[in-house]
Amino acid sequence: MSEAKPFVIDKNQVWEAYQQVKANRGAAGVDEQSLHAFEQRLKPHLYKIWNRLSSGSDFPPPVKAVPIPKRNGGERILGVPTVSDRIAQTVVKNVFEPLVEPIFHENSYGYRPGRSAHDALSVVRRRCWDYDWVVEFDIKGLFDHIDHGLLMRAVRYHCSIPWALLYIERGLTAPMQNADGELMIRDRGTPQGGVISPVLANLFLHYTLDHWIDTRLRSVRFCRYADDGVIHCKSKKQALWVLKQLDARLTACGLALHPEKTQIVYCKDVNRSEEHENIAFDFLGYRFRPRKAVDKYGRVYVNFFPAVSRDALKRMRQQIRSWHVQLMNDKSLIDLSRMFNPVLRGWWHYYGRFYRSALRGLGQHMDGYLTRWLMRKYKYFAGHKTRAWRYLDRLKQRHPFAFIHWEIQRKASMVGAG
Repeated sequence: MSEAKPFVIDKNQVWEAYQQVKANRGAAGVDEQSLHAFEQRLKPHLYKIWNRLSSGSDFPPPVKAVPIPKRNGGERILGVPTVSDRIAQTVVKNVFEPLVEPIFHENSYGYRPGRSAHDALSVVRRRCWDYDWVVEFDIKGLFDHIDHGLLMRAVRYHCSIPWALLYIERGLTAPMQNADGELMIRDRGTPQGGVISPVLANLFLHYTLDHWIDTRLRSVRFCRYADDGVIHCKSKKQALWVLKQLDARLTACGLALHPEKTQIVYCKDVNRSEEHENIAFDFLGYRFRPRKAVDKYGRVYVNFFPAVSRDALKRMRQQIRSWHVQLMNDKSLIDLSRMFNPVLRGWWHYYGRFYRSALRGLGQHMDGYLTRWLMRKYKYFAGHKTRAWRYLDRLKQRHPFAFIHWEIQRKASMVGAG
């Protein structure tokens, strides 16, 4: 029996896509089929995906709408495709992304292979020293408001693979299903949570923003990470003009600036004496503002520098509180280390890249809960907080690698002693 199909798609492409979806895990979609359940009949399921893709008969099912609380209140709707649809989307993404990735701007960092948030933060930090003013901007509801017509024009310009074009367009118009089973028709946007959505969003913003800034605002410098970005300007007058032009450009492309997350900031340091109401901004979980620094001669001066933001610290403290470490009387120190140190290590790895000393209070916060754990676990420490703190210091000496902040303290003390 011939397996000739309208579209030539290798079965290995489907297998590789499945491996990527498996590595990323993820929740079930509207069919409630988990990845584990999908794998119970793996070969028939993968064959079905390949058969539909290559025959042109693959129509994405509705995307499951999952409300996610926003940091500043309200909700963000995450669109969760089914496991089968995630695999199909990954097949498309794997052929489409290499076509557009080379054209993306060097100052675009979000959702791109080989680029990280730390790369973006390093660029912004350096430019804040060279440019006095910053336009901090956030695009309101980017994934919900992308114009399908403008997006598909860009997609067709860079991609001539018929089946990839077909499935990208079908994916854009797949309905979203809420918890009540109600279907919401989509004529704009691409689901935040879809496999191919980040690439499509970057392509849309490449022409809406990145390429436009490069050609129309040549005297400024910018850095964008998904829908967040900063534009560096030489003067306040230029920053005001840039903000006005940016607002008009996004409006013309069907997007809008977030009014509460967009502002003009003065990068004040020891060499800058102007006055302005805003001298700080948040970007990727870091807060950029004037901070004390010490030069190689030990002299203290003020520099404009990033460190973990207050909001990020607040979220981390809340998560530590939610662990209820003090109630885990049945756990040993090593148990607690295995449970929580991977999370702490991730925080220190991300938020400790710049101005790590700003995390010192978070380490003390964790130690406070460990002290309370000692006081509840051992009668000897009950009601004796000072005694428990002293014993915790001894535990730090015995088990310096149990927690990342203990490890850092130990290295610092060794440097000091040396």
